[in-house]
Amino acid sequence: MVEIRTHGRGGQGAVVASKVLAAALFKEGRFVQAFPAFGVERRGAPVVAFTRFDSEPIRLRCEIYEPDHLIVLDHALTETIDVAAGLKKGGWIVINSHANAEDFSYSEVYRLAIVDANEIAWRHRLGSRSAPIVNTAILGAFSRATGLVGLKAVLEAIAESVPFNPEGNKQAAIDAFNETRISNAMKA
Repeated sequence: MVEIRTHGRGGQGAVVASKVLAAALFKEGRFVQAFPAFGVERRGAPVVAFTRFDSEPIRLRCEIYEPDHLIVLDHALTETIDVAAGLKKGGWIVINSHANAEDFSYSEVYRLAIVDANEIAWRHRLGSRSAPIVNTAILGAFSRATGLVGLKAVLEAIAESVPFNPEGNKQAAIDAFNETRISNAMKA
């Protein structure tokens, strides 16, 4: 089983990203599970969403404490909480940021993929300048970095699951796939 934890802020699309990722994985023949965890404060407050997939039915029903991979929708979260808590050695961290991989303390321990999903979301009018919705862009980056799900399946899942501006969301995923910067510079 592969487990992915997504960290974001309310309004960025973490819950929808988890749902669309699960739909894409399902399209590729996997068993999937996706669910969120958040409190009563939603807009701007930290949100965590979880995705699991396997080649067999998933019977586990709990949050993910030791993920294989992480998706971080707001790089500022890396400064305020330990988003990498429990992350398995060699896991991917896909981060929405304009910074370089070396700017993150994780760069020597984990494989990093960095994409400026905010810029991509603004380019395709997804959300506003102050509150971009980066979920579909980050999925394009996740597809590119990990290879765990194909871009074609991500695009199909976006078309079926994202009712607002599906063409802009699909193009955001494509742009992020092409613009992701990958760092495999972790120490052995």
